[in-house]
Amino acid sequence: MDLLRSVPIGLYLEKPFTWMHALDPRVKLIWLMSFLLAPVLANPSCRLILVGLLFLLTLSASIPLRVWRQQMGWLLIISLLLFLITSLSNDGLNLNYQPRLPSSDLDLSGTSDYNYVLLETGWVRITRRSVDIGIRISTLFFTMIYSSTLYLLTTAPEEMTAGLEYFMQPLRYFKIPVTEILLTLTLSLRFIPLVLEEVQNLVRSISTRAINWQKIGIRGSAKVWLLVAERLLENLLLRAEQIAVAMEIRGFTSPDRHRVQWHQLRLKAFDVIVLAILVVFWWARIRWGGI
Repeated sequence: MDLLRSVPIGLYLEKPFTWMHALDPRVKLIWLMSFLLAPVLANPSCRLILVGLLFLLTLSASIPLRVWRQQMGWLLIISLLLFLITSLSNDGLNLNYQPRLPSSDLDLSGTSDYNYVLLETGWVRITRRSVDIGIRISTLFFTMIYSSTLYLLTTAPEEMTAGLEYFMQPLRYFKIPVTEILLTLTLSLRFIPLVLEEVQNLVRSISTRAINWQKIGIRGSAKVWLLVAERLLENLLLRAEQIAVAMEIRGFTSPDRHRVQWHQLRLKAFDVIVLAILVVFWWARIRWGGI
């Protein structure tokens, strides 16, 4: 089991270097916020288009199949399960509609294609409202998580910190420690792979000892995993101390005094084009996406 590959949370894909990697981190952050805000109050068709747009972005960036299949596989399964569960659930409108006109006057043409209940067999009852709610919940879940995942996948922690610092500059007037907050975020993103590595090493050490879990029982198993958790905490504290010592050796005293230029921000012509596409994106969202 390789947690560093099977659970790539917060990890950065260094190779291949795609066009999404080359974008300015501020542009990518604006697009990320657009994907997070666009589904709000949007109609189901707009939400499905957003999901399709994320697929197209992934394919156009030529991200390796093993990477995006790993990122998108379980997310798609969970989204589909959310859609099925919501579609089969009660839509909250258990009303018996009584026509206000005689049946002969309801349909002058003699035919009507509208049906509120789409499928009803036995205990299964799917209505238009339940399908609409299912699309809204599943697409919102997919868009929120996968857009953030795609952003982390194509943006280095240093670039992310530089972009956030640019947009958080006004908070300095309110005496908010922006530099300290962003330094903590950068160290946290760098620390995630170390946590996964420590967990992986401890799990492998337990598996190589061939412990007979049935023989030691529940109480013995609890003692073993308690020792593993204690060892994990000790290793993580040791790694954190090593990082702190390394920063002190390099003369780091405080974020304000020891300024580190993580990434050089510079808008290029391609970044301007992507921002122009964003304007078209929001125009279409407001024009056809609903309120």
